[in-house]
Amino acid sequence: METKVYDLGTMKEEELKFAVIVSKFNGKFVYVRHKERKTFEVPGGHRELNEDINDTASRELWEETGAVKFSIEPIFDYLCDYSVGDKRTGKSYGRVYYAEIDEIGELPNLEIGEVQLFDHMPENLTYPQIQPVLLNEVEKRIK
Repeated sequence: METKVYDLGTMKEEELKFAVIVSKFNGKFVYVRHKERKTFEVPGGHRELNEDINDTASRELWEETGAVKFSIEPIFDYLCDYSVGDKRTGKSYGRVYYAEIDEIGELPNLEIGEVQLFDHMPENLTYPQIQPVLLNEVEKRIK
């Protein structure tokens, strides 16, 4: 599987299927653990039918972290659209966002079982071929 990053707007809006939100709360990176897994991942998820991709990002951040007060934006002027896939599976496209979370409320009773804060990327990632590439791109730009 290959992960590639592109300039913002390279992909057509309707091609974007995912929103991934690299987030910080109190200066630490936010990772979540799905109830059915033991690994951690960056908050994010699938775009719903007819949903604006920016709304997907805000919705997923709240659903997966309980964030109620935050600022979120695509990584403007940087690499922020991405693709994952290979010749066998084809490519899927998404957009990378960065969020500063000011307040976290109660975690919605959905698919996420735990939210943890890290200084750096944890070793036990759910998507180890994707998330390091995206996080490295974001880290270069937010320092």
